[in-house]
Amino acid sequence: MRKERKSVRILWIGVCLFFLYFPLIIMAVFSFNDAKSLTHFSGFSFKWYGSLFENTQLLDAVLVSVSIAIIATIVSTILGTITAIALSKSKKIVRTSILQVNNLPIMNPEIVTAIALMLFFSFANIEKGYMTMLLAHIAFCTPYVITNVLPKVKQLDPHLADAAMDLGATPFQTLMKVIIPQIKPGILAGALFAFTMSFDDFIISYFVSGNGVENISIVVYNMTKRLNPSIYALSTIVLVVILFALLIGTFVPYILVKRKGVKMNEEVN
Repeated sequence: MRKERKSVRILWIGVCLFFLYFPLIIMAVFSFNDAKSLTHFSGFSFKWYGSLFENTQLLDAVLVSVSIAIIATIVSTILGTITAIALSKSKKIVRTSILQVNNLPIMNPEIVTAIALMLFFSFANIEKGYMTMLLAHIAFCTPYVITNVLPKVKQLDPHLADAAMDLGATPFQTLMKVIIPQIKPGILAGALFAFTMSFDDFIISYFVSGNGVENISIVVYNMTKRLNPSIYALSTIVLVVILFALLIGTFVPYILVKRKGVKMNEEVN
């Protein structure tokens, strides 16, 4: 009876995974299609990938996406880490209130956040363009960094920082040499999460971008309005980048924690 239930669960999991990932596999396969048809595979070819790199609009979009994702990741990681450390030292009522505010952008539909940011930039008479997109990405990436870093900060010994300063370390040295190394896996996970959120964002970017400023997601959206097989190649590249970032975010913190455990065991022995 248990084996049958286990088989049914495995079957349902397989069906769900097939439903989720089979369209992505089809997209990746047809990105190598020699013909222009989006339904019939006639032969293997890299020509649609080649056509992407001849498209100046796409190259500009890649530059915008990568630069904004990198800058937004760096800034949001710094802000989120400092905020998480500060929250761990705050009173419970202050910490709870700020965390509730921090969760609003995460819980809200992206369209609500996008419209709010668009209205804010219009109210502040800030011309929409590269800078507004960057500020918007920093705004919605920072809460995700906080939620990733804060649990690691809570796991720290609360007397660790005081002990370091009693031994002569300055507050900055305590932060950089004692606290940051201990919460490094959480920081790395938050940074990679912020990068993926920024790199593939469409809704918020679409509402806060100006004329002549497009990221990859906006270009993909515009390409869907006409028959263009290059969209499969572009989407596959975006998919590979996101999967690569997620794999790093999954395994690198695990490796760091494992190495830390090994070093501690060696020191004890």
